[in-house]
Amino acid sequence: MNLVIDVGNTLVKLAIFDQYQLLESTSSSSANALKHVKTLFETYPKLTNGIISSTAQVPEDLKKELTLELNLVEFTHQSKVNFKNNYTTPETLGLDRIALVAAASEVYPNANVLVIDAGSCITYDFLDKTNTYQGGAISPGLQMRFKAMYTFTEKLPLITKPWQNTFFIGKSTHDAMQIGVFKSVCYEIDGYIEDYLADYEDLTVVLTGGDYNLLSASIKNSIFATSNFLLKGLNKILQLNSN
Repeated sequence: MNLVIDVGNTLVKLAIFDQYQLLESTSSSSANALKHVKTLFETYPKLTNGIISSTAQVPEDLKKELTLELNLVEFTHQSKVNFKNNYTTPETLGLDRIALVAAASEVYPNANVLVIDAGSCITYDFLDKTNTYQGGAISPGLQMRFKAMYTFTEKLPLITKPWQNTFFIGKSTHDAMQIGVFKSVCYEIDGYIEDYLADYEDLTVVLTGGDYNLLSASIKNSIFATSNFLLKGLNKILQLNSN
């Protein structure tokens, strides 16, 4: 059994896999991550392998516990993956993006797949049907756009709750900002999908990330919405790199 851990800027995500089957997923603050991990060890005594991926500092007590209890793989740019990487600067490619492409290769083999990760940033990553990662795009996420308007103006307020409705005319500054950010992201995602569809009619689109549930119902194009896609990719990478 495998323990998959993704340490992000705000949350630590944890998942238990039996081979390829996801048994449980949860999240925790960095301060409570060790407590959550110990609980998982008690619940799943057959845990033997683990992988940790991090875009933030890994707490030392957490890393020590994992090293003691598991055959631990620390995910890096040198880790084995299940696809060919055609990115010209692979050492700068985010580990989260690599894991998402690994999931695409595993879940949708021999397909053209566009993975859209709606988090702090929105990333677009394209894996073609020859199992080659070709690259993608990065743009600001919902909260980053709200914070940008607040930071770079004197009078606009800080909006923390994304807008989600069918209306598109704001009757107040607050509503106008909510609509402007939410609609612009939806239009952007649909626009990217249309661009890819122009060249790849048999395109599979996956929407994931922290804001996927807010956006999925407002995207016009056909998509597969999922919350655990990155964790599935990390589980695949763990299997490729375990001793």
